[in-house]
Amino acid sequence: MYWLGIDLGGTNIATGVVDANYKILGRGKVKTNSSAGPEAIADNIATAVEEAIKNAGIEKSQIVAVGIGSPGSVVPETGVVATSNNLGFSNLPLCQMIKDRTGFDCYIENDANAAAYGELLAGAGKGKKSFIAITLGTGVGSGIIIDGKIFSGFNHAGGELGHTVILKNGEFCSCGRCGCWEAYASATALIRQTKHAMLMAQKSIMWELVDGNIDKVSGRTAFDAMRKGDAVAKMVVDKYIEYVATGIVNTINIFQPEVVCVGGGISKEGDYLIEPIKEYIRLERYSKNVDLQSKIRVAELGNDAGIIGAAFLCNLYK
Repeated sequence: MYWLGIDLGGTNIATGVVDANYKILGRGKVKTNSSAGPEAIADNIATAVEEAIKNAGIEKSQIVAVGIGSPGSVVPETGVVATSNNLGFSNLPLCQMIKDRTGFDCYIENDANAAAYGELLAGAGKGKKSFIAITLGTGVGSGIIIDGKIFSGFNHAGGELGHTVILKNGEFCSCGRCGCWEAYASATALIRQTKHAMLMAQKSIMWELVDGNIDKVSGRTAFDAMRKGDAVAKMVVDKYIEYVATGIVNTINIFQPEVVCVGGGISKEGDYLIEPIKEYIRLERYSKNVDLQSKIRVAELGNDAGIIGAAFLCNLYK
């Protein structure tokens, strides 16, 4: 038996056939073409599903179920995407649309939740019951697992840790509030912080790393310059890590999960990111005198987390 996961993004649709050991045997990938509308997107999903099955070298009859990780607010019980601004979905019965096109029973979750579930099954949270995955990307994504199940509130709009405020009246956030964790701890925020520091320090090594072109700044720029001894870059990195750690401390104080994993491109900095976060948490956490403490880990599955998690949503909602 095999399962099939779909990671639906604003740019690409990635699919994978997954076996019982959480190994991806065959993949499919097509452009989302979000401007074409929901029907066209559903057609593209079906194409990517067929491609993954073909590349896995199996028969369609061997697929147990299909799962989708979709951006936005989704209702797993009905298979409906209530809203997804990036894709233009509103009360869209996406599961039924995919079943009509492929013949497979279909299950759905928010994409960050599906990725967290994937890490729980086969990555940084394997063997745990309470687990939180944080993704530092364009925004700050989060997925919360409690007692082995995805938590998203009674209305499936909960768990948005990136939109908890860490600085009152702070930076404007895309959600409309000011001072959100996402506005300070996302990769987007780090790039903005790096550029600001560079403009204040024209002799920083960071300028050399981007060939004098500030538009080439990435989430790696400050970290790379810090490792070369640049004091300005170190200040950028230290402050950014403080922002990230502040949100993680808040998360731990609320949920006290067994493990918090950090993913996204910034997580590739490894110990340069994780070790200072651990020290900040050690000093700031509420549970200082408790024997059992939450562990901080780097996410292990990368982009495969969403595919693997989506593939096994049937275990949660069948």
